[in-house]
Amino acid sequence: RFNMQTKHNTVRMVSLGILATGLMLAGCTKAKAPAAPMAMPDPEVSVVTLQAERTVLTTRLAGRISANLVAEVRPQVGGIVQERKFVEGSDVKAGDVLYQIDPAMFQAACASAEAAKAKAEAHITPVRLKMERYKELVKINAISQQDYDEAVAALKLAEADLTVSQAVVEIAKINLEYTRVKAPISGRIGKSSVTTGALVTAGQPTALAVIQQLDSVYVDVSQSSANLLLRNRALATGKLKRDGASQACVKLVMEDGTPYPHVGALNFSDVTVDPGTGSFTLRTTFPNPEHALLPGMYVRTIIEEGVVEAAILVPQRAVSHDPRGNATALVVNAAGKVELREIKIPISLGNNWLVEEGLMAGDRVILEGLQRVRPGVAVRVVPFAEKAGPAAKVPAAAAH
Repeated sequence: RFNMQTKHNTVRMVSLGILATGLMLAGCTKAKAPAAPMAMPDPEVSVVTLQAERTVLTTRLAGRISANLVAEVRPQVGGIVQERKFVEGSDVKAGDVLYQIDPAMFQAACASAEAAKAKAEAHITPVRLKMERYKELVKINAISQQDYDEAVAALKLAEADLTVSQAVVEIAKINLEYTRVKAPISGRIGKSSVTTGALVTAGQPTALAVIQQLDSVYVDVSQSSANLLLRNRALATGKLKRDGASQACVKLVMEDGTPYPHVGALNFSDVTVDPGTGSFTLRTTFPNPEHALLPGMYVRTIIEEGVVEAAILVPQRAVSHDPRGNATALVVNAAGKVELREIKIPISLGNNWLVEEGLMAGDRVILEGLQRVRPGVAVRVVPFAEKAGPAAKVPAAAAH
């Protein structure tokens, strides 16, 4: 009996141990259960607050420089070049002798013409005296009227011969003068296409040299006719205004990127649009006192189109396009939520767009964090901090 009771107590103690172990395991499992998830913070975005500002609209157009006045020097008589009287690349004045053509033949022609003129003058004197005598004799019927008429005709013929001789002399003198090839304009002369001893002919297609006036130069550029229509419509509606003078101010950027110190003017716009390119020509004039601008140089012009008194400019990096191609921007509204705006941006100004519709002064446009937000989401706004480097600058809008 004692053994049976001992065995029963042992089984009971083992059962209680198993139960206690199960309770301990259950307590450990409950302690390791995960905590409830915490609320995620609102995404952070950087914004710029748009401001209305007076903005001068400009157009950048590429072009090449051409001389204000160009003259190609060509001989007007033929012959052998005896001497070149200028230094290539120097400045010459109108009337300076540039080339001397052998004048021997022209001097002989001039002497022959002078002799023919003297002969005509000598012949006219007796003919005139004979006519005067016949004039008195015909009055008293000492000679016939026919004799008198023939004397008058002979005098007129002699006078005509004298006139022809005088003209031949003038032509000979002009041709002799043309052997001295002169500069037709003042300016800088280029290289000579002939040397001493070369044979030249009157009206030859190849110029002996080219003279260009460089005190002021032209820059011809092409602009799209669509831009012209847009500008004229903006001027007509008052959105764009002329700034002061009627002639548009034009600035110039050299080929190496340096600004040209002198300001130019827009002379005229061509009256015809090129049907092949849809563009028309604008001619601008720049002073060139230092002769730093040379014909053929590539430059970029900055033409002032007009002024927008209260322009809204948005950084280009803040603008995207929807599947339909419409420009859009994300704005943080007064409730602190993201709002999608469809905007109209007809003109690009540097790193910014000129906003015509869709945004106004005071709007907070998201510039950074666009990938983390969508319309309707609440966001935490921080001012946009410009980073070092020209690519990160946002000159058109102030960060707040």
